[in-house]
Amino acid sequence: MRPVEDLLLLRPATLSEAAALLARHDARLVAGGTDLLPNLRRGLLDPGCLVDLSAVTDFDRIERGDGTWRIGAGVTLTVLARQAELAAALPALVQAAGQVAGPGHRSAATLGGNLCQDTRCVYYNQSAWWRAANGGCLKLAGDICHVAPQGKRCHAAFEGDLSPVLLAYDAEVEVVSAQGSRRMPLADLYRDDGAAHLTLDPHEIVAAVHTPTGARGRASAYRKARVRDAMDFPLAGVAVVLRKDGDGLAELAVGISGTNSHPLRLQGTDALLGQPVDDALLLALSKLVQKQVTPMRSTVTQSNYRRLVAAATAQRLVRELTSTA
Repeated sequence: MRPVEDLLLLRPATLSEAAALLARHDARLVAGGTDLLPNLRRGLLDPGCLVDLSAVTDFDRIERGDGTWRIGAGVTLTVLARQAELAAALPALVQAAGQVAGPGHRSAATLGGNLCQDTRCVYYNQSAWWRAANGGCLKLAGDICHVAPQGKRCHAAFEGDLSPVLLAYDAEVEVVSAQGSRRMPLADLYRDDGAAHLTLDPHEIVAAVHTPTGARGRASAYRKARVRDAMDFPLAGVAVVLRKDGDGLAELAVGISGTNSHPLRLQGTDALLGQPVDDALLLALSKLVQKQVTPMRSTVTQSNYRRLVAAATAQRLVRELTSTA
């Protein structure tokens, strides 16, 4: 493993040029570097060079179009957390951005980096000598998942804060390669595999997020549970987007992070529409969450606790949002 200071740093002016460099080199992208640099220091990555996106023009631009927002992947979380127009239109996104790590991290960390950050596990995010003492793991330099030794799939958890919000907002991602650009639903950016959770080709780059502004009267919020109340990843991060119609729900979307190897949008919420927000609806919502989240022993906290926290957080957000909507 080479020292970080010995890495070759390439600084393209455009995303297409950056994608071409990725195709030609054994390289990794760096924007804020808040996820990449700790992984380099721990020996989790050993690229030949880094492709620095800091000089890419308009990579951090935020634009409002006809019924949509386009948010550049290079925008920092500090800027997102302080964006007044976004706070009015997409409050859960601003809330989530403001809850990531600490102020110093948020001033460097980017939207794209948060969406594409590595999965985490107590058997993976360790020093090289610690991992070697355990014989590596299925995610790196080993042939066993210490979380689920009888299986052949990595159960490292995805713990980004922004993806569950954007999933609930029906966001799409704009992806750039040397051949051009394409758009796809945010959910298609991920797969259920902790060792390879992104579906991007090696030379593709997330350029921006496109998010509908949503219907009038829609309410949304994000909340996460964590071991420490600051500078920590979510044990369960939950975003809720809803709209009332009388006493019932006309719209309900729930995004969840921290429990699975990919962020997920809760399935089956359409069955709750038209119903009053009472104990029966909240119980049904809890059952949906507990059935679909699959926390494993990838953190220091018990798996069932994370499952129950995810369900309880979803219930509380729905209750709070409907009481103020």
